[in-house]
Amino acid sequence: MTSAATRPGVKRGTIPVFATATAITVSNIYFAQPLLDEIAHSFHTSASTAGLVATAGQIGYALGIVTVVPLADGARLRRLSTVLLVITTLGLLAGALAPSVALLSLAALVLSTSTVLPQVIMPTVVSMASAGNAGRVLAAVGTGLTLGALLSRTAAGLIAEATGTWRAGYGVAALATGALLLVLPRYMPADPPALARHEVRYARLLGSLPALITRHASLRVSAALGATVFAAFSAFWSSLAFHLTAPPIGLGPAVIGLFGLFSVPGALAARYSGRLADRWGPLRVNVLALTSAAFAFVLFAVADRSLVLLAVGCNLLGFGTTSSQVANQTRVFAAQPALRARLNTVYMFSVFAGGAVGSSVAATAFSTFGWAGVVATGLGFLLLAAISLTWHTTRRTGRSPAGRPAQTASVREAVTGSGTARVGGR
Repeated sequence: MTSAATRPGVKRGTIPVFATATAITVSNIYFAQPLLDEIAHSFHTSASTAGLVATAGQIGYALGIVTVVPLADGARLRRLSTVLLVITTLGLLAGALAPSVALLSLAALVLSTSTVLPQVIMPTVVSMASAGNAGRVLAAVGTGLTLGALLSRTAAGLIAEATGTWRAGYGVAALATGALLLVLPRYMPADPPALARHEVRYARLLGSLPALITRHASLRVSAALGATVFAAFSAFWSSLAFHLTAPPIGLGPAVIGLFGLFSVPGALAARYSGRLADRWGPLRVNVLALTSAAFAFVLFAVADRSLVLLAVGCNLLGFGTTSSQVANQTRVFAAQPALRARLNTVYMFSVFAGGAVGSSVAATAFSTFGWAGVVATGLGFLLLAAISLTWHTTRRTGRSPAGRPAQTASVREAVTGSGTARVGGR
């Protein structure tokens, strides 16, 4: 696949290496979630206090998206990836040895801030794609992202059960992340992006982010779709355990963790959405993704105690969410090549915020209305996504498609939109 999908000169095996690295690093955000009860018992504290570990991880990831990912527009990516992997590995080792919840939470904050490497890889892999294959390479790497998020919870539970301690999960994660230091940097570009030739201060780099939202319609619609679809996804997954443990289903945590495995076929099928995005364009793939996700929530509504229907719905929702992300990022990255990392920063921050809102709303809905409230929440977010897509499509009528490459401008304007460019003057 690599030789056909990437430009000449790109090292063979780059796409599989990027997909594997994405899966391993993104798992560092999620693997601690099923371990929180064990962490609470280990430190003789409450579940809410142990939950600070997960909260710190989410806060750190948000900070990393805003403060680290924009650097990929001008930094030397080989050096940046090495630094991020070292910090993450040290953070995981600190977590494995943490003597208290407070220090474990601090370690989670640090390691999650530096484990935003997948969001650095995404714009990088698009720059390596051959003409007409951006969606294809994004889907391949995006599949690794989805699998890492889905399977990390299951793997963490199995490791903790086999070893008898939650600390083993952090140790294994540190080993896997550290091993990437031997491989990933060799596949990253050694030089900074070709378009980043002018020096820019870091504060000015970050200051250019808000203007991107007003300047690029493709970013606005993709951010809206990413936030609402991921809100629906998060609403389901954050509430599923409560639904499965309650009567009449009454499953244990080990079986619940297997739902991550049950969702793998849908995640793998979403890989083909990249080819569809290249062939049809992002709009049609967005429609396909919304249809799949909506059908999933319809199945959730009628599933009752049927684990089979729930599993089918999990796959449809996973396919829809991943396909939506591939379509959205294909559209965003086509807007202006020199700004890909910062465009991805704004997009992913919107997705992350949407997921947080979805989880919060679903928690309230489940407490008040039960599983029906969660289903209604998911469908409500998907309705907002459909409205956003319809409005954007209507606005596009008579205009060139969103996601087209920006008009040729000076490199200085292209890089920051206001006369800035590369970080550090290397």
